[in-house]
Amino acid sequence: MSDTKKFLLDGKPVVFQDGQTILEAARQAGHYIPHLCWHPDFPAHGSCKLCIVKVGGRHVSSCAMPAKEGMEVESNTPEMNGERRALLQMLFVEGNHFCPSCEKSGNCQLQALAYDLEMLSAHFNHFYPNRPVDASHPDVLLDFNRCIFCELCVRASRDIDGKNIFALTDRGIHKHLVVNAESGRLADTDFAASDRAANICPVGVILHKRQGFARPIGERDYDAKPISVVAMEEVEK
Repeated sequence: MSDTKKFLLDGKPVVFQDGQTILEAARQAGHYIPHLCWHPDFPAHGSCKLCIVKVGGRHVSSCAMPAKEGMEVESNTPEMNGERRALLQMLFVEGNHFCPSCEKSGNCQLQALAYDLEMLSAHFNHFYPNRPVDASHPDVLLDFNRCIFCELCVRASRDIDGKNIFALTDRGIHKHLVVNAESGRLADTDFAASDRAANICPVGVILHKRQGFARPIGERDYDAKPISVVAMEEVEK
């Protein structure tokens, strides 16, 4: 008798191991579920909700939901992708995401997901928050206006770099990223361009100086292939 455990993802069987989440099992099996705040180096965070799926009529975050034998999961459906588009639209209006002028354009996961899910407009009114740029550090620029609150830099700085450089403060529309220094300036910390936190941002918040627009259009991460393809190629490496 086989001990293999499976669940159905959009009607297709996915083998999983005890302890895996829906997202982890799907990813291992070669099935892409959109996500932003999830990262294989960290425990599930569940903040962006882009990995939303339907299980038994309930909407759940696939990055945090444990896989179970026999469950039926809906992901790549018009309903789920419609909800993801709405979530993306809200992320775009909560910050100032002017893609044509952003150095991360073409390498930005938020932008790439918008293309992949065919988001044609921001739909909602823009907040245009006033979040100053921090150019105090000699090697790194912080553009707080583009933060999507994934907390990847927070977790990387705390759990890998051991420095606790970043934090999120306030709630609701006033929520924003801050630097843990009395002055609030990145230059007044021991942050380094080689830190894991300096190289994990999925959008254009943490930018290395003197490297802007180094890769021409056509050679950037998501120019030739959509994020759904690039993400699966990374699993195979």
